[in-house]
Amino acid sequence: MKPGISQHEHRRRRRALLEAIGPGAALIIPAASEVTRNRDVQYPFRQNSDFLWLTGFPEPYAIAVLVPKHKDGDYVLFVRPRDPERETWDGRRYGTEGAIEHFHAKAAHPLSEIDAKLPELLASRRRLYYPLAQNDAFDLRVMCWLRTARAQARKGISAPVELVDSGELLHPQRLRKRPPELALMRKAAQLSAHAHRQLMINCRPGLTEQQLEALFLRHCAEQGAREQAYPPIVAGGANACILHYVENSARLRDGDLVLIDAGGEYQGYAADITRTFPVNGRFSPAQRELYELVLEAQQAAIAKARPGEHWESLHQAAVRVLTRGLLRLGLLTGAEQNLKSLIKDEAYKPFYMHRTGHWLGLDVHDVGDYKVKDRWRPFEPGMTLTVEPGLYVAPEAEVPPAYRGIGIRIEDDLLITDDQPEILSRDVPKHPDEIETLMAETHTNAAPSTRREHNARV
Repeated sequence: MKPGISQHEHRRRRRALLEAIGPGAALIIPAASEVTRNRDVQYPFRQNSDFLWLTGFPEPYAIAVLVPKHKDGDYVLFVRPRDPERETWDGRRYGTEGAIEHFHAKAAHPLSEIDAKLPELLASRRRLYYPLAQNDAFDLRVMCWLRTARAQARKGISAPVELVDSGELLHPQRLRKRPPELALMRKAAQLSAHAHRQLMINCRPGLTEQQLEALFLRHCAEQGAREQAYPPIVAGGANACILHYVENSARLRDGDLVLIDAGGEYQGYAADITRTFPVNGRFSPAQRELYELVLEAQQAAIAKARPGEHWESLHQAAVRVLTRGLLRLGLLTGAEQNLKSLIKDEAYKPFYMHRTGHWLGLDVHDVGDYKVKDRWRPFEPGMTLTVEPGLYVAPEAEVPPAYRGIGIRIEDDLLITDDQPEILSRDVPKHPDEIETLMAETHTNAAPSTRREHNARV
């Protein structure tokens, strides 16, 4: 598969960072390492997002160094060398030649030379940017390189005396997406939305949560998203009241809802979509009341996803709708209190205990400060985020029995534009009538032989 982000775009990103770093500083970003799953089996490799954003280089253990106006080049990669024997076992490597030819490094060296060469790159730099305190082993390596650089003081060579987290410069640039990234995010959301539709179409009482998960994984993989952005949540019935439920092993029961929180990763970029729908295709009256309340809250929050607004205004819009609705339905008591007091006291928290969204991009909970200098960061065109209100009524909650054990979340992926937000995940229905219509059509139109085969499997 061809890379989704061109090297021209990676060069543009590096130029912007080099300008921000300035001539008296350097930046070091490490690639991810391979991680052992058990014994001699590795987890599937996934590149560090900062490193991927900066370089596009897909291999583990590499290290990228930006050193503005350095005589040997301002962009240096340290990579694994070519090794025909290991490549026979583990796959091809680019080596130093490929790092220069395909990834446009100004210089590239084998990883074995890094302890000798990196202190030279840091010489006479006052400030060093790197991902502080994220990896103890890498922190120790940086300290060793600094110690070596400082040992040259008698030669008149200085070493960095300021250490700054690299995210201070890099993450604000990742926060605002450019057209090449947005194309990949649209694709990730689109294929994930179509996978969610498949689950609505194929859901039946008697299937297991795992069977729906398998269908989602298959559809994503067939559309080019072999990996998921995060472990899928497929939660039937009261399991949906566990926010990060990942067992996905229970059987789906007639009369229950099922909550699906899942998103594919397409060429590094994440989708994050949640839909909740009835296992049998029809909402009960109590289920529909809660569902329509969550949908109203999401619509109120989405209306705040505009330039100049911010996370707190978006969250409070959802909270106001949910609190008012919980009071109306009798799940909240305190009629003597006004709505403002109930919100201030967080009376909704037993039923809605999380925030209403998060940044989205190369990471499902993407980088970027939510506040800047203690003030909520205003939304700007090019920012991508999720909006995901929910309601979770525990089975033991002291509420009318019809509402107990119901968990509902509705989540969409949005792009902030100059006007109304673009809903990237719009291809999967969320209005209850649309969901019921889709499920009724597909259930009714299933051929008799297909229904017999399904019943036999169940």
